[in-house]
Amino acid sequence: MSKRFSWLLFLLLLVTPPALAGPLEDALAARLQLAAGNAATEDDTQTIIVLEGFYRSRQMGPLWVTEAGASARAKELSRLLSAADLDALDPDDYGAVAIDALLGATRADFLADLEVRLSLGLMQFAADLGQGRITPHISDPKLFDFREDIDKAQVIAAVAQAEDLAAFVHGYRPQTPRYDRLKAALARYRAMAADGGWQPIPEGPTLKPDMTDARVASLRARLKLWGDLADADDRALTGGDPGLYDDAMVDAVKAMQYRLGLDTDGAIGPKTLAALNLPVEARIEQMILNLERRRWMPDDLGQRYVFVNLADFELKVVDGPKTIWDTRVVVGKPYHKTPVFSHKMTYLELNPYWNVPPSIARNELLGKIQKDVNYLRDNNFTLFSDWSSKASVVDPASVDWGRMTKAKFSYKIRQGSGDGNALGRVKFMFPNRFNVYLHDTPSKSLFASAERSFSHGCIRVQDPMTFAEIVLAGTKGWSREKIDSTVETSKRTVVSLSEPLPVHISYLTAWVNKDGSVNFRKDIYGRDALLAEALLGPRAIPILR
Repeated sequence: MSKRFSWLLFLLLLVTPPALAGPLEDALAARLQLAAGNAATEDDTQTIIVLEGFYRSRQMGPLWVTEAGASARAKELSRLLSAADLDALDPDDYGAVAIDALLGATRADFLADLEVRLSLGLMQFAADLGQGRITPHISDPKLFDFREDIDKAQVIAAVAQAEDLAAFVHGYRPQTPRYDRLKAALARYRAMAADGGWQPIPEGPTLKPDMTDARVASLRARLKLWGDLADADDRALTGGDPGLYDDAMVDAVKAMQYRLGLDTDGAIGPKTLAALNLPVEARIEQMILNLERRRWMPDDLGQRYVFVNLADFELKVVDGPKTIWDTRVVVGKPYHKTPVFSHKMTYLELNPYWNVPPSIARNELLGKIQKDVNYLRDNNFTLFSDWSSKASVVDPASVDWGRMTKAKFSYKIRQGSGDGNALGRVKFMFPNRFNVYLHDTPSKSLFASAERSFSHGCIRVQDPMTFAEIVLAGTKGWSREKIDSTVETSKRTVVSLSEPLPVHISYLTAWVNKDGSVNFRKDIYGRDALLAEALLGPRAIPILR
């Protein structure tokens, strides 16, 4: 406990009214002092100070109990805390077991214990629902989600006036159907786990259309369990060969592959088989982790915004409740992870220059220049003396490249506009400290891959001209024709947006679409593993013990 908060606690206790109304109020004051003594963290101490101030304002009048025992609201709150696992949270974090054991108490000291535990449990539960249990950057330093913190003082003050306790608690959950759909899917998958989950499909040669294989029966059952194959489409039910990998099965497999972010080739090869054989527990864990990520996000992402899911390699433009356009993207390599953050797009550049980042210049271009001094000229690069505003152009032939090392390299390299430019014909700017932006690319073939993590951290857009048209739809004078004609000039042109456009760079490996389809993605950056370690490990809350 810090000296500052110990002193605050002392002052608060010092001004406690000397005369309390009765034994229950006396016991409550004593229980609050005991809780203060058990506070192991600054956050615990602040919570107890808030709670003690709340009860002092009520002359130590209890909120949940009477001298006769627990009230109906106490029992309702106990049920809500015990059901925290429905939100992928742990009831133990809110003292649910101890609370349940105290509901039948009649002694003043036990009732005071119940009162404090209920209030502390509610405050923590509301905070976890509203802001998430984990601070994002603590689980992963590449996460820059700035969640809105829940004011615990407001929670306890407001619940005293709340008529509907369940509705009050629900108000702290993310108010978005995306959260609700994933929460409902978690319940379904837990039910599958309770029924035994699913057994692995045996390995063997790649299953292709029209093959007959004993494993097809197991595959058929799995697709029906997951909802990809309906009874009406199952030809084995109408006398077909249960071992035949027929057209209906192929269509169901393609639907399943799409949900899991795989190549939709309709074949059961090694990658598809590995995804099929992940146990139900692994999928449940993914849902738990992504419900936490949803709690970090604001409910309101904007009326019109850009949403990029790095794990899905997909960009969407959303207007109101609808996705109005989407396209594939290429994101950072696993060792050049694109960070998670939100910002606002303010301008775009047509026919942009590319100022080569120093790390790329040193680690990737220097070796090519040393092999061929004409490399810069042949690829439309200009060499500058340094990165200052007064830098001068340097003739590459004047540099002794043979003696140049990565440590000595201090030049700036800029690639001019044109078809060969690494940024393509347009880049979309939302200035940020990570120097991450969206852009075109001449490497179009990369978009054909199911897993598209090939960049140095920026995000490449498959259909950048259509994206530019959508982004500039509200900017006067910038029709698609104007965009195309400007690109044809090959002249660098900066276009400011009439209104900033929110851009959200996210990382979700599990979600549910409006049609009810449950989607999972591979943890390309290992962020699920980091979050699982932080979120699913033991959590000690001494003031609830």
